[in-house]
Amino acid sequence: QVQLVESGGGLVQAGGSLRLSCTVSGYIFGLGAMGWYRQAPGKERELVAAISRDGITNYADSVKGRFTIARDNRKKTVYLQMNSLKPEDTAVYYCHADVLSLGPPINYWGQGTQVTVSS
Repeated sequence: QVQLVESGGGLVQAGGSLRLSCTVSGYIFGLGAMGWYRQAPGKERELVAAISRDGITNYADSVKGRFTIARDNRKKTVYLQMNSLKPEDTAVYYCHADVLSLGPPINYWGQGTQVTVSS
């Protein structure tokens, strides 16, 4: 019943900006770390940014200074603000969340949203 729903992807010119959102629905005991991954055609999925339940952030070197991850625990939502976009940022972006339960935490994934940056 737990589901992660993403929005905010689209087409943008190099140097432009996009803001991705991912909201967790369904009953949960709590949320642990949340983050964003991306996968380009023919390439492996890679970590873009992550944020702990206490707000500690981690970024891939390729996006440092350009992307910002944030979370709103009341809304059960994680955001990715992407500025100064480059063509190499083109990929499908997936959000993830560690959902807490009586057992060990379970990692859930969003459906993916396409980000395309034109030169």
